[in-house]
Amino acid sequence: MTQIKIFDTTLRDGEQSPGVNLNQLEKLELAKQLERFGIDVMEAGFPASSQGDFDAVKKIAETVKNVSVTGLARAVKSDIDACRDALKNATYPRLHVFIATSPIHMEYKLKKTPEEVIDTAVEMVTYGKQFFDHVEWSAEDASRSDLAFLAKIIEKVIDAGATVINLPDTVGYTMPREYGAMFKYIKENVPNIDKADLSCHCHDDLGMALANSFAAIENGATQVEGTINGIGERAGNASLEEFAVALKIRNDYYPYHTNLVLNEIKRTSDMVGKFTGMTVPGNKAVVGRNAFAHESGIHQDGVLKNAETYEIITPELVGVHSNNLVLGKHSGRHAFTDKIKQLGYELPEAKLKEAFKAFKLLTDRKKEVTDDDLFAILTDIQTDTSNVKRYKLEHFQVQYGSNDQPSATVSLSTPSDEIVEESSTGSGSVEALYNTLDQIITEETHLTDFQLNSIGQGRDALAEVHVSLTVDNKTVSGRGSAQDVLEAAVQAYLNGVNRAIYRKKAN
Repeated sequence: MTQIKIFDTTLRDGEQSPGVNLNQLEKLELAKQLERFGIDVMEAGFPASSQGDFDAVKKIAETVKNVSVTGLARAVKSDIDACRDALKNATYPRLHVFIATSPIHMEYKLKKTPEEVIDTAVEMVTYGKQFFDHVEWSAEDASRSDLAFLAKIIEKVIDAGATVINLPDTVGYTMPREYGAMFKYIKENVPNIDKADLSCHCHDDLGMALANSFAAIENGATQVEGTINGIGERAGNASLEEFAVALKIRNDYYPYHTNLVLNEIKRTSDMVGKFTGMTVPGNKAVVGRNAFAHESGIHQDGVLKNAETYEIITPELVGVHSNNLVLGKHSGRHAFTDKIKQLGYELPEAKLKEAFKAFKLLTDRKKEVTDDDLFAILTDIQTDTSNVKRYKLEHFQVQYGSNDQPSATVSLSTPSDEIVEESSTGSGSVEALYNTLDQIITEETHLTDFQLNSIGQGRDALAEVHVSLTVDNKTVSGRGSAQDVLEAAVQAYLNGVNRAIYRKKAN
């Protein structure tokens, strides 16, 4: 069976999802989990975009050893230099350089003639080849490009040293038959195409990303690009876990395989959802909470008699297990350490102590501690350990009655090492708290989204809050979890503001 290589861009294209900003520790944990998941190529970021992104790519390149790590570069030498410097310690480094090839992009964005675009592409691939054995070249907006021009430029960049040719459906415009036909045309009309792998990169604006990816491999693509949970710009990218499971389930139809470890899917999906704040919808294929739920009486009867009547994917295939009690009040640090390793985390000593302390506090309030509870603790402590001072909650109090306007009092320690206490009111308890926080926080903040979820079940389940907000006109996200909904809301808001402070210093 032919191997389809998996190019994961969760840490680059995925992080470009509106409101998503990952710190270096979060990116590193995700990178290690993606390595366990078995991807072939990891696009760790866009090194030239900021110092923070450069540092994250550099750290990932130095850490993961079994994956080819790549950085994105525009067709300019300074971007390629940034990739070279960030990836110099990678075990399997590669460059991903792109330039637009569609008439609308060349005329209005690049303001270049087609011949100028060819010259630039060849020059930059040649330049990058000095530093990288593997150079992937992408024709941005390939699906709206002239096919004859596309064949011409591809032939020239392969001659210049490109080893992978990526043909993205950048705006998610193309239908599967059209997209497949483009790959077929390139295979038949580029004389040296056998010297490079063909790759597809599909966006989901019209809901065609996965179908287009399959159309591509049916017509010669040997690499599929996408993200975990299908996150990414606008409507997102092709969902890699869906692609991998579809290949597995329909191996009677497709003579292809991947190196992905399918029982790592659920853990990988959960980690991406937690870190990005983009909760997986219940009806999401493969990883949604309803993927293996059967409410219809007819379905339930069939599944009980033979699971294959309505269940084509087993929960175990993707790593879904029953959420049993795993640790309790009397569990020691050794058992706790073993468990978090099972969950896929490797923490430095300081973070391990912080996580164990949070676990012990939770066992004082919660009788049953589940994997989901531990996962919440572990994701919450992935905060930058740099010397940047931050806001920290000291205490808060809310007064609320059905006939009274809610009021809140909050005490914070500030980045200037002061303890500040303020009070305010609001239409509800959360608004009263946030109005009070705004009186203390010196940065200009504006809440744009608020999401509340339950971790686990029962009255003692943890509350998890994700917020999106602008801090000094920069969009950030924040998250917090606690048994008390209001405490989780405060922690999420402060987490977002502190992230903005970290990012400002890093950049």
